[in-house]
Amino acid sequence: MPSLKAIKKRITSVKNTRQITKAMKMVSAAKLRRAQESVVAARPYAQKLGEVLERLAKSSDVEGIPLLQKRMAEKALLIVVTSDRGLCGGFNANICKTAERFLKEKKGEYAEISVLTIGRKGHDFLKNRHNVWKNHANVLSSPNYQVAALIAREVIDGFLAEEYDEVFVLYNAFRSVMSQDITLTQLLPIVPPVSEEDEYAPEYIYEPSKGELLQEILPKHVEVQIFRSLLESVAAEHGARMTAMDSASKNATEMIGKLTLQYNRARQAAITKELMEIISGAESIKG
Repeated sequence: MPSLKAIKKRITSVKNTRQITKAMKMVSAAKLRRAQESVVAARPYAQKLGEVLERLAKSSDVEGIPLLQKRMAEKALLIVVTSDRGLCGGFNANICKTAERFLKEKKGEYAEISVLTIGRKGHDFLKNRHNVWKNHANVLSSPNYQVAALIAREVIDGFLAEEYDEVFVLYNAFRSVMSQDITLTQLLPIVPPVSEEDEYAPEYIYEPSKGELLQEILPKHVEVQIFRSLLESVAAEHGARMTAMDSASKNATEMIGKLTLQYNRARQAAITKELMEIISGAESIKG
C-alpha cells in the first residue's frame, strides 16, 4: 500500500489538474459563445449567395465558365480543417481518420490526390502518410475573411491551371456543444445548390449581364465556403474542448474521492497499528 505522504501528494496533484481543466472549460465556453455568434451570422449570407448562384446558373450559359465545368477527374485536392491545439477529445482524431479513409477509398479513382491542411494537428497526422501540398497553421485562433480569400485564391488558381480537377473540403460542422458533424463538401467544380423553385418566382433584371455577374459570384462563393468551414470548425473545436474538459474535471473529482478514501483507510490502519504497538508495550511492562 502507498504511504500516506505519497497518497496526499497524489491528491494535491489531481486537485491542481482539476483546477486547470475547469479553467480551460471556462475559457472554451467564453470563446464558444463568440465563435457560435460568428457561425450563426455567416450562415444566412452563405445560404442567400447559394440561392443567387443557383438562379444564375440555371438561367445562364455555363459552357464558357471554367469554375462550373466538369472535366475528367484525374487529380484531386482535399482540404482538411483541424485545430492547432489538442485537448479537445476526438475532434482531431475523427477528422484525420475520415480524411485517411477518404484518401484510401479514392486512390483508385484518381491518378493523384494532394492534401492541403489547415491546422497543425491535421498536418502532423497526414504529413508522413500522404502527399501534403501545403499547410496553413495558426490561422484558426482568429479566423478572418482575408485568410479565407487567400486560401480560396490559391485553390482557384490551381484548379484553373489544371493542377487538380476536383477540390473537396473536410471539416467539423458545429451543431451543438455535444455534437459536431464531419462534413465533406465538393468545392470545385462548383455545383450550384438545387431547390424547388416556386413556379411564380419573380424574374430579376441583372446589371451587368447574368454571365458577367456569375463570373464575379463564383470566386466569392468559394471564399465564403472556405470561410464558413473555418468558422464552423473553430466553433466545433471549442465545443469539443469544453465537453472534454468538463469530463476531465468530473473524472478528477471522482479520482480525488477514491484517493481520499484510500488515504483515510491508510491513516486508520497506521493509527490502529500504533495503538496495537502501544498496548503491546504496556502489556509487556505489566508482565
